[in-house]
Amino acid sequence: MADSKPTMKTLETVEPIGDRVLVRKDQDRKVTKEGIHLPDKIEIPTLTGRIVAISAQVEHDVNYPIQQYDKVLFNPKNAIPVDFEGDARLFVIPVEDVVAVFRKED
Repeated sequence: MADSKPTMKTLETVEPIGDRVLVRKDQDRKVTKEGIHLPDKIEIPTLTGRIVAISAQVEHDVNYPIQQYDKVLFNPKNAIPVDFEGDARLFVIPVEDVVAVFRKED
């Protein structure tokens, strides 16, 4: 009888290194603020997203007060797209390209 050990799935993750963060870009809008629906080929580019992962270097740097799941405004010029498990909205970006963090006052 063959040995039937249960197979364990390994969980794959993406961890940025250096002065970088992993951001999931928000969906591009297809409706203007006035409620006008745009054709499929036209979208309002979105430069906001959520921090998915932070490199250890950035996490320990007090000059960058960002945390996982923060909503951020970023400059996409140096963004590197990451094709990970079919998610086409993931980007590794230099932390310097994070230009603002959205915070709620308590």
